[in-house]
Amino acid sequence: MFGGYGWTMQNKVPDVTIYFWVIKVLATTVGETAADYLSTTLHLGLVNTSLVMSAIFLVGLLVQLKTRAYVPAVYWAVVVFVSVVGTLVSDNLVDNLGIPLATTSIVFAIALAAVFVAWWLSERTLSVHTIVTTRRELFYWAAILFTFALGTSAGDLLSEATGLGYPLAVLAFAGMIGLIAVAYYGFKIDGVLAFWIAYILTRPLGASIGDLLSQATKDGGLGLGTTVTSATFLAIIVALVIYLTRTRRDVIEVTPVPG
Repeated sequence: MFGGYGWTMQNKVPDVTIYFWVIKVLATTVGETAADYLSTTLHLGLVNTSLVMSAIFLVGLLVQLKTRAYVPAVYWAVVVFVSVVGTLVSDNLVDNLGIPLATTSIVFAIALAAVFVAWWLSERTLSVHTIVTTRRELFYWAAILFTFALGTSAGDLLSEATGLGYPLAVLAFAGMIGLIAVAYYGFKIDGVLAFWIAYILTRPLGASIGDLLSQATKDGGLGLGTTVTSATFLAIIVALVIYLTRTRRDVIEVTPVPG
């Protein structure tokens, strides 16, 4: 159905450009505010929202796996879905089961490390520039899921421990990502390491932006609400995805090799 584990294809993920990071943060913000909208505004509750979004994510992932090349609309839809699911996994463990944020952060960090180890032992690379087999793509999406869960728990843990308000949280996480950029461009740290650390940090950054815009003014936000915030950011994502679909500016041209 998906060509088998060794089947080769065009690269299935976008190039890591400024467009990638902008849409990633926007998608994370939409994931945060959309989860709040479904759970609170529509009164679905945390469990029902988790079940609905998990089902949607699995359908989206199946569509993504069936494609033979990177399709911006499909790929970024799955990122939005997985951002919601990753957030809900953390929230369910903390809010429903009472597991401390420190514990969930450690568990997700170990799970992410296990995915990376298995990925490396299988493929001898963690590069996102050669996702040309279904096996590599499954490792990729497993890593993405745990980065969102880890980013949620670790971000919430840091925010609670430091007592940061929404504006300061945005600045703090943006600053951390800036330090990673300096380390990569200035000190030439490993590109794969820099990518995955930045990917984890964009989750709490996007969530902080979403909370800043959507939460009530009495709670330190700007009071735009989850509906307006989600719709606005989703519109920007759609516009950027249409642009990338037309220009192909984020397509990685590779010659597939046996996986």
